[in-house]
Amino acid sequence: MSSLQVIIHNNQRVLTTAQLSESFGTETKIISKNFERNEERYTEGKHYYILQGQELKNFKATRQIDDNLKFAPILYLWTEKGAWMHAKSLNTDRAWEAYEMLVDEYYRIKDVPTLSANEAIAIALQQTAEMMNKLPEIEFKIENVERKLDTQITLDSGQQYRLQKAVRKKVYSIEPDKEARKPLFRELNGEIRDRWQAPSVRDVLKKDYSAVIRYVEAWVPKKGEIA
Repeated sequence: MSSLQVIIHNNQRVLTTAQLSESFGTETKIISKNFERNEERYTEGKHYYILQGQELKNFKATRQIDDNLKFAPILYLWTEKGAWMHAKSLNTDRAWEAYEMLVDEYYRIKDVPTLSANEAIAIALQQTAEMMNKLPEIEFKIENVERKLDTQITLDSGQQYRLQKAVRKKVYSIEPDKEARKPLFRELNGEIRDRWQAPSVRDVLKKDYSAVIRYVEAWVPKKGEIA
């Protein structure tokens, strides 16, 4: 993933459709069609950004882009969460492996500026002073977050991916036949939903993540239980 041209938009790393399709081992038209079919599931500013008009002209003027994008009237930029949605739509081993590498080697790598010792000390002192002023407010927010964590906050995209990966690994270890795996996926996902009272697997609460992973790793299908 180190060969990817880094694109920063709205203070976060993003990828063009061409970069995403190349990473996932598919074609740009397939990425576009998957998006069109599921557009209502995507949120602009969360999963993607659209550049057009003057904003797109400025974007093209400040970086080297592929020839096929030079005259494009609209450009989509995909965030980490958008990439996860596309990996889910493709649902191939190549796409999931590429997504995992994108998360580790592209999306979450931050560009850290080089500072002198005096600059670093000055910034640290300023941040400490600001933190002390905000401490009461921060403590209040932490208490609220802790309360929400138990009852409201669901798995983030990375945890959802790792849980789905654990489910796939478990089912694949039990059943080599593709068609025979389908009822096992339904059974295991259904048990997760029932046990943790979640509308879907991705709605499992964050606090239950470790317990669900342990359950999946130890899971045995009903047909494998001893009477």
